[in-house]
Amino acid sequence: MLTDFLIIGGGVIGLNIARHLRRLYPGASVQLLEKELDCGLHASGRNSGVLHAGFYYSPDSLKAKFTWQGNRLLTEYCESKGIPLNKCGKLVVAKDQSDHAGLDELARRGKLNGIPLESISEAEAKTIEPRVKTCERALFSPATSTVDPTLVMEAMKNDALKEGVQIHCGVRYQRSSQNRVVTTSGVFEGGYVVNAAGLYADRIAREFGFSQHYRILPFKGLYLYSSEPAKAIRTNIYPVPDLKNPFLGVHFTVAASGKIKIGPTAIPALWREHYGGMANFHWNELVEVALRGMGLLVTSNFDFKTLAMREITKYSKTTMVSLASQLAEGIKPEHYQVWGKPGIRAQLVDIKKRKLEMDFVLEGDKRSMHVLNAVSPAFTCSLPFSEYVCQQITATLK
Repeated sequence: MLTDFLIIGGGVIGLNIARHLRRLYPGASVQLLEKELDCGLHASGRNSGVLHAGFYYSPDSLKAKFTWQGNRLLTEYCESKGIPLNKCGKLVVAKDQSDHAGLDELARRGKLNGIPLESISEAEAKTIEPRVKTCERALFSPATSTVDPTLVMEAMKNDALKEGVQIHCGVRYQRSSQNRVVTTSGVFEGGYVVNAAGLYADRIAREFGFSQHYRILPFKGLYLYSSEPAKAIRTNIYPVPDLKNPFLGVHFTVAASGKIKIGPTAIPALWREHYGGMANFHWNELVEVALRGMGLLVTSNFDFKTLAMREITKYSKTTMVSLASQLAEGIKPEHYQVWGKPGIRAQLVDIKKRKLEMDFVLEGDKRSMHVLNAVSPAFTCSLPFSEYVCQQITATLK
C-alpha cells in the first residue's frame, strides 16, 4: 500500500501526530498502524488522567515548554467535547522541614515556567482539604485537574477518522527495508515513517539507524482504589518529589468521577508489557530487561538498587496505605483493598551514561522520526508536543 505518512502506534501521541500531519499536508495520505484492536490500550488509556500544570520540570526542558500549554489546550478540547473534568487542583505537601527546600524549588520552577502556583500555610492548605497533613506550609496548583483518559482517547480517535487519517487496528509492525514497512497486514511503502510505538519505540528506531545508545526500561504503575465515597478527599495530594528521578511518589489522585486512588508504583517490570501474570510474556524481553537491570545495579548515575527495592515493597497494600497516610488523615487499610488496572511506563535509559532520560527525546532524518521518550506528562502535553514533532518533521523534509 502506498502512503505519504505512516505512523506506528495509536496512543495519544501517535494519534495527534497523525491528525496534525493531515492539517499540515491536507492532500497527503496519512496511515496509522496500531497493533492492538483499538487505540490507546496501553499507557495512553491507562495513565492517571491528571492534567499536570508543569511546575516540576526544569525551565529549559521540553516538558516545561509543553505541559502548561498542553494543560490549557487539553482542557479546552475536553470542554468542547463534553468530556467531564474535575478541576480540583493539587496540593504538594511537606512531611517535615527537610521538604521545605523542595517546595521552594518547585515554586521557583513554577514561576520561571509561568504557571499559576500558590505558596500557602498549613492552615490555608486545610481550608482546601481538611484532611491534608503538611509541615507548616504547602503549594497549591489550582490549574491541575483530572479526566478519564479513555474518553479522551475515544474522542481523539473519532476526530482522526473524521479528519481523514486511515487507522489500521490489529496490524503489527514487523520490519523495515529501504522505503518499505512490512506489517502483519501487508507492505506499506514510499512514505515518511513516524515511530510513536511507546514500549517498542527503541527497537523500531534501531532498524532505522537510531536509538543507538538508548533502550526502554519498563516500570509498572499500580493504583489502589478507595471504597470511600466520591469527594471524600477534595483535591489531589502529592509529596515533595525527588527531582533527580522522574517519579513523583505515592500520592492521592481524585478521578474525574470524584473517586480516590493512591499510587502509583514505579516497579521495574520483567518484560515490556508485563501487566500481570504471564500475559504478553517474551523470553527475549525477560533476558534483555534483566541484563539491563543488572547493569544498572552495578553502575548508574542514580541509585537504581535503592529505587528498585523501594518500589518492589509497594506490591504490599500495607506499604501503600502507610505512605499515603503521611499525606492525609483518616486513611484506613480497609478502604484500600482493590488494585486498579496497571500501566507500564516506557522509560528511556541512556545506556552509555547509565541514566534515566528525564525529558522527551526525538531522533530522526528525512526518512523517519522516532519519539523515544514520551513519558509523563506526555498525556497532558500531547497536543502541543505532537505539533512540535510535526514541525521537526517538516524541517527535515525541506
